[in-house]
Amino acid sequence: AGLTGQPAPRVNLAGIDSLPGEGLELRFMLKLRVQNPGNAELHYDGVWAEVELQGQSLASGGAPVNGVVPAFGETVVMLPVTASGLSIARQAINLFQNAREGKELGPVTYVLRGRLGGRNFESRGEIDLRSP
Repeated sequence: AGLTGQPAPRVNLAGIDSLPGEGLELRFMLKLRVQNPGNAELHYDGVWAEVELQGQSLASGGAPVNGVVPAFGETVVMLPVTASGLSIARQAINLFQNAREGKELGPVTYVLRGRLGGRNFESRGEIDLRSP
């Protein structure tokens, strides 16, 4: 699909799996559900994304993957990302501090930003950390 005339892809976080890390790094495999609301195939060559949690940078990564999202279709793209141990610790400290202040552990907001081929995307959501 060309960069003009076609709607932007919709990209949502479909899952997160842990990967082996090194040193102070933590690694995750993001499963990104890419939806193409346009009437032409969406070809992509490369994907990059960053994740913010509660307004703070958490992880980022890129991969030289390529593929096609069919017109009015969807696919899942796998993207490895890296988070520093310090950014994970900062998030954990914020959660513990909120718990100590008596704030209920509830949904945590995230923002997923990136590029799929030459197209930018952004999505927002919540992760509920409360036990079911």
